[in-house]
Amino acid sequence: MDLKEKLLSSFLAFEDTVDLDNPVHEVRSKAIKNFEEKGFPTKKQEAWKYTSLNTLQKVDFSIFPKEENTLDYKDIKKYFLHEIDTYKIVFIDGVYSSYLSETTHDGVDVCLMSSAFNKPMYRQVIEAYFNKVASQDESLTSLNTAFSKEGAYIYIPKNKAPRKPIQIVHFATGNEASLMLQPRNLVIVEENAEVQIIERHQSLTENEVFTNCVTEIFAAKSARVDYYKVQNDRETASLIDNTYIDQKRSSNVSVHTFSFGGKLTRNNLNYYQDGEHIDSTLKGVTILGEKQHVDHHTLVHHQQPNCESHQDYKGIFGEKSTGVFNGKIIVDKIAQKTNAFQQNNNILISDKATINTKPQLEIFADDVKCSHGCTIGQLDADALFYLQSRGIPKKEATALLMYAFSNNVLDSVRIPELKVRINKIIANKLGVNLGFDL
Repeated sequence: MDLKEKLLSSFLAFEDTVDLDNPVHEVRSKAIKNFEEKGFPTKKQEAWKYTSLNTLQKVDFSIFPKEENTLDYKDIKKYFLHEIDTYKIVFIDGVYSSYLSETTHDGVDVCLMSSAFNKPMYRQVIEAYFNKVASQDESLTSLNTAFSKEGAYIYIPKNKAPRKPIQIVHFATGNEASLMLQPRNLVIVEENAEVQIIERHQSLTENEVFTNCVTEIFAAKSARVDYYKVQNDRETASLIDNTYIDQKRSSNVSVHTFSFGGKLTRNNLNYYQDGEHIDSTLKGVTILGEKQHVDHHTLVHHQQPNCESHQDYKGIFGEKSTGVFNGKIIVDKIAQKTNAFQQNNNILISDKATINTKPQLEIFADDVKCSHGCTIGQLDADALFYLQSRGIPKKEATALLMYAFSNNVLDSVRIPELKVRINKIIANKLGVNLGFDL
């Protein structure tokens, strides 16, 4: 039985564990039919031309963990941003851990999707927002929708902000020989509200893990959302991360994606601007080695005039790693005065590394300012020589140049402690002590 057949048969068992009167039951049923029709994406599809899921489909993944597992905080503390106080929504093998979490209903809701699904007090919100911006055609998103049961539910009412940032952390213990996880997150930020969120998926053993995650973000008028994805997993972990963002007038949403680990990572990041004076920011740093593969697939759809979007992705690829960047900007005819910027710069530090980059513009308006570009190259030999002539060893000089190459992405990180943490991860990935305070 291949993975698709196993998932389809497992859906019947899954339905026995959920409330069939739940408002999303019909949505789930429609989604599994869509996945059954489309199946897993293949390289024959233009959007998946450089990323194959064939190897994953041959693994006999457990669809549900056989038992609940616990972890001691001291053993996993390093995976949290523990330097500051935060709310925490923690899952172990897809199951919520109340022991490791800190949620709240004090003026804002930082809690669980299962609570939102099952409690009548949340029904109106679920019916209004759940699966409303996520793609109805993308097969892996439909697969997640079909099995949607648990994840983070974050609701920030009008003019509110949580007292501290929110961390969403998913751990895979390795108690299963191979495990598939499908978390579903829903983030709703009402008018003039704001939130900061950090998300991480982390395997704790070398056992294979396949995570198919979907996050829907709704930013109302003048809302502000800062979302940070830290991807630094083991080389036996694969992640398909689908994020869909609906923005209203004068809202500001930024997503920073830091991709440093994992066997295969695919980031589908989709922005839909539905209002004027919207600002959308998409930034990423990728540093890969071994045979790692990261695919960034972005879309910004400008649907109204007087809006901006800024994309800046930096990649450093060593050994036999592979990088993909496929970024698309669509400007509708009505979206005059749009200012859209897209840039993808890459450095290959190995002659066996590969990068495929494809920035795209589809512009149907005539009064816009849009630019896109990409570069693929090696480190500046003159700059490297200059640093070495000042007594800096070649290894450290190379690391300094690569750090400088990616630093402008870090400048826009609004949580200082997270910026320090990312800098340390970069230094570790480059294998050097940069010699200054991070």
